[in-house]
Amino acid sequence: MSDAPAPLPPADAAGTGWAIGPFEKLDDANPVLLPRPDAAFDCPLAGRVRWEQKDVFNPAAVVRGGRLHLLYRAEDAVGRCAGTSRIGLAGSDDGTRFERRAAPVLFPRAGEGFTWPGGCEDPRVVEDDAGRLVMTFTAYDGERARLCVATSQDLLEWTNHGPAFVLQDGRYADLWSKSGSIVCRATADGRMVARRVHGRYWMYFGESQIFCATSDDLIRWEVVEHVDHADRTFVPGVGNLITPGVAVPRPVAGVRAGRFDAWLIEPGPPALWAADGIRLLYNGVAATEGRSQPGTVEGARRYCPGQLLFDPDQPTEPIRRLAEPMFVPDRPYERTGQVDGVCFIEGLAWFREAWWLYYGTADSAIAAARCVPG
Repeated sequence: MSDAPAPLPPADAAGTGWAIGPFEKLDDANPVLLPRPDAAFDCPLAGRVRWEQKDVFNPAAVVRGGRLHLLYRAEDAVGRCAGTSRIGLAGSDDGTRFERRAAPVLFPRAGEGFTWPGGCEDPRVVEDDAGRLVMTFTAYDGERARLCVATSQDLLEWTNHGPAFVLQDGRYADLWSKSGSIVCRATADGRMVARRVHGRYWMYFGESQIFCATSDDLIRWEVVEHVDHADRTFVPGVGNLITPGVAVPRPVAGVRAGRFDAWLIEPGPPALWAADGIRLLYNGVAATEGRSQPGTVEGARRYCPGQLLFDPDQPTEPIRRLAEPMFVPDRPYERTGQVDGVCFIEGLAWFREAWWLYYGTADSAIAAARCVPG
């Protein structure tokens, strides 16, 4: 194994040169994964189901043993919660042609009430210094989304540790929470290794705004708070509450009026730490009224990726942010599907001397884009 860093552009580069990119969509290969109507699985809660019959999307990317692996969200067609989601596994030697496991590797089980009937959604994966894999994912019980954590030594057998936010007297245990992007360092051999900042691990999360949490063990997390003296404070999953002077989750990045991320922002792949900054690739949604906004198609909301740079010593402090999206949903399989007009990034990997970015298309399939450093 090599601890040498994967190449990143300098944070002080002029213009947009600090951001990873540009990424080229791999049109000759996309979509790289599609649903499999005939894949069957004996679900411990529902019996035999066609577990990836309807949609596959929103993958994490992991490089191990010289191969690139995707842990991806797959939905069945049971007719509840848009289908129950389970996490599948696929491996590739070249980044575009994948071999899939017959059964999911993470799925709802008895006693996990927070994962049923909606399932396990939207994985992101890093590893610790010992090589243990740590996945953040969303558990959905049909009413509330909760950010959860699972661990594995081999990609195949996962231990579900349940909700991430059980500390702080449990006041965030039922917080509507999604999209956990753990700060890590990317190595030249493709590993994404969680990195402490001032003795703590850090994670970006949220979907209305971006918030932070810290941890000692990568499993149990504490939400970074601030005391907001405003008359009305927005609490994700709860809404606007009149709570002046009460500690609430501290937003570290928000939406921007008139831009591609005017309505919603949500973390993407694991955030990349370097001595000159933390790069967070994220997903932004434009408002419906902005027909001329980048990222909108015929005035509808559209998901497009963006990029933020945070201070490497103060992960709550943004430094720079792309004004325009990295790319937009302009291919047919991105424009039309379960949710039209979506490029939702979650998987980033340094593999074969390039940055590979994997994303869900229209919540229906998976595509790849690649950046070869100049």
